[in-house]
Amino acid sequence: MAIGQHGVVVRSVRALRGPNLHAFMPVLEVTLDIGPFEDRPSTSFDGFVDRLVAWLPGLQAHECSVGRPGGFIERLRRGTYLAHIAEHVTLELQMLMGFNVGFGRARGTGERGVYSVVIAYREEEPARAAFETALRLTIAAMNDEPFDTEAEIERLMQVADEYRLGPSTAAIVDAARKRRIPIIRLKPTGSLVQLGYGIHQKRIWASETSHTSAIAVDLCQEKPLTNHMLRTVGVPVPEGRPVTSADDAWRAAREVGLPVVVKPQAGNQGKGVSANLTTEEDVRTGYEIARKFGNGVLVEQYISGNDYRLLVVNGTMVAAAQRDPAMVTGDGRRTVRELVEIVNQDPRRRDGHSSTLSRIQIDDAAELVLQQQGLSFDAVPERGQQVKLRENCNLSTGGTATDVTDEVHPRNVRIAELAAQILRLDVAGIDILCDDIRRPIREQGGAIVEVNAAPGLRMHAHPTEGKSRDVGTPIIDMLYPNNAPSRIPIVAVTGTNGKTTVTRLIAHMFETTKKLVGMTTTEGTYIDGERIIQGDCSGPQSARAVLLHPYVEAAVLETARGGILREGLAFDSCTVGVVMNVTSDHLGLKGINTLEDLAKVKQIVVENVDRDGAAVLNAEDPLVAQMAAATDGQVIYFSLRPNAPVMASHIAHKGKGVFVDGGSIVLATGDDRLPLIDVSQIGFTLGGAIQFQVQNALAAAAAAWGAGLNPAMIARGLTTFTTDGVTVPGRFNVTDHNGVQIIVDYGHNVAALQAIGQAVGAMGQRRTIMVLGLPGDRRDDDLRATMDVTVPYVDEYFFFDLSGLRGRAPHEVPKLLASRVPADMSWSIATGQADGIQRAWARARPGDRLVLIVDDVDEGLSQVDALMGVASEDDPCFAPIAAGVGEAVANGMMVGGSW
Repeated sequence: MAIGQHGVVVRSVRALRGPNLHAFMPVLEVTLDIGPFEDRPSTSFDGFVDRLVAWLPGLQAHECSVGRPGGFIERLRRGTYLAHIAEHVTLELQMLMGFNVGFGRARGTGERGVYSVVIAYREEEPARAAFETALRLTIAAMNDEPFDTEAEIERLMQVADEYRLGPSTAAIVDAARKRRIPIIRLKPTGSLVQLGYGIHQKRIWASETSHTSAIAVDLCQEKPLTNHMLRTVGVPVPEGRPVTSADDAWRAAREVGLPVVVKPQAGNQGKGVSANLTTEEDVRTGYEIARKFGNGVLVEQYISGNDYRLLVVNGTMVAAAQRDPAMVTGDGRRTVRELVEIVNQDPRRRDGHSSTLSRIQIDDAAELVLQQQGLSFDAVPERGQQVKLRENCNLSTGGTATDVTDEVHPRNVRIAELAAQILRLDVAGIDILCDDIRRPIREQGGAIVEVNAAPGLRMHAHPTEGKSRDVGTPIIDMLYPNNAPSRIPIVAVTGTNGKTTVTRLIAHMFETTKKLVGMTTTEGTYIDGERIIQGDCSGPQSARAVLLHPYVEAAVLETARGGILREGLAFDSCTVGVVMNVTSDHLGLKGINTLEDLAKVKQIVVENVDRDGAAVLNAEDPLVAQMAAATDGQVIYFSLRPNAPVMASHIAHKGKGVFVDGGSIVLATGDDRLPLIDVSQIGFTLGGAIQFQVQNALAAAAAAWGAGLNPAMIARGLTTFTTDGVTVPGRFNVTDHNGVQIIVDYGHNVAALQAIGQAVGAMGQRRTIMVLGLPGDRRDDDLRATMDVTVPYVDEYFFFDLSGLRGRAPHEVPKLLASRVPADMSWSIATGQADGIQRAWARARPGDRLVLIVDDVDEGLSQVDALMGVASEDDPCFAPIAAGVGEAVANGMMVGGSW
């Protein structure tokens, strides 16, 4: 929809591809400004409802909030608005496209005329197209403007055909979903799909699987070789040979005996096949048709009888169908061409292979078959006359199928299974020609005429007549036999503060068990401890990269609010969901204005914990503790105190908890207590003095326990974990150089800087210099509050702008922070993070403490390393320890808070 058309503006369309704030399913989230239509309910347009229903009769089945069919029409007649109507029309158009979705909602955003419209979808691009059409259709109906609904729906159907899974892939995917096997579509179009996560992944492309041998596929493409191998073990196949010209084709036809079949040597889906050829002219024509589909042409003995397809999976026949060629029935009035057009109007028939039936094509192959019957496309068949348009019976050329699975003679079953096994095909389509599949084919002169790798499954899953067969399940059972695992442990960690440290600590615990771990954090994506992608990787795209990796045995994923709001979760469910805390940060952005709003975003992780998994929750944070009601998994609380009210109540009801008691971390289940480790042995907590690090240790221990790790391995992980700049960059990294204590941290909110204050207090009094930059997209009050909590433990400041101003003017944030500095305290505004670190370094003297709140963690740590290296060489330019040097280089330093 063009921006501004009829005053309607689509501000944004965002696809949330995983579980999200609105639903457990993928949805489109549209921000829609309906402009002047805010003053025009549906009742203000004469004849609108009748026009809309006439164009889309299926809307009459929509229940809406009324809760019964026809409820939406009632709403229309009472009066409702454009955003709500477009939501329902989009859902109806998707239903017409073949996507069964029913969830949607439209809500005001608080801004006049602006709505958030949420619409469930199965395939993203078709859903986008449906919404765009829905908006145009609704406005046209309101304004009594012409709208070609039939043409628009046909266009949408073409979009759907391009993006929907083919019937073969869909059959396997549906079976996988029944087993709760994860599904990842690797391309937006086509049928390439990954099943499972990490080390347990398999792939399918239609009915071709990870188990399909490339050699077997090549053998099936070499039809003469296929026949030779089958004939060698006594499987009946037709006589024939490859030919190189039309003359050679006629010679071969006379050698094997008429009638014959002429087909491509490496064909598929019946393309280029001409059968029952009895004259030289027909053979030559068949040769010219076949050569268009490949370099080689094969002439074979024609086997009469019915056409049967037997599906063999993992050596066992699982389905069979009788196939009939594309045909029409004369009525004595219409031409063959007209009859084909009528048959093709069947809604089950569409171009390509994505529908139940394919449209009959009017082409050279059809013309040849008509000639054999003494007809043409313009001939008028007699009433009741059956007119074939193909000799082959492939569904892809317009044929139909009838299920005969229960009728196949056992000897024919064994022959089909033998053929698949000879070629070593995991999934094989065995084509048999014979009079009656209920009798042994050897007794009736039948034969196997084709063995197909990656055979189509739709004739079995959606036969034209007869029983539908679940052919996807045998394939899934072959890929994942005996309930083999398809999932890896996934631990998702969210919250305002502590996410990165806890993520790395949990990953470290898994590594102590010798598992290969994939991890995402705000510093990058890591596989087996190696950073393969640098940058903020706490969103769903990075998580998906880990789940796609074929070596990963466990995934530990930092899961930030931004990624959840932008795309939803990367996974359908997780083994353990951890929520550290919910404190003021990022408020006022993307509709998240309160702590309760923020908690709802974090809670999405909890809502998607497996039934047999665990939600790990902070018992001392009320907003987090109450998330226990949102999970189907067990709840494990963590707390610094065993007598915290939520923890005590949970334990009293035989729940699980992890807390500190008597100086030890304890794993508790009801009255059972398992002392895990003394806090004094956990180095990064400074013997338990740094409370936020103790909380991090508790959360990680609870997560590892919930994931099933041995307590001994959890304890070992706690004692061997360090928080230096290599292991946990930018997360309270503490070093000491020439008597100056240096702390590098990424904290950017009130709770984080308050926790740093508690930690440095526990580490002893020192003159403290802070380098501080805060994001510009925070509210002024939040920036002031963040600054205020640092004043009690800081003696001197260097403020700087982050590299991205996020809508602020240069130095606007540093000046706002400086306005909160007491009059007797020194501060300065640096030109950037690097300048601030260098100037603070120059001010430091032995016994001082530098607290560097960095935005670019890698740059900050590298600069500190470089400065310490230079200082160790006594370079006078960077020797901050020498008395007087600080004063010499601190140009711009102000006392009393002026710039």
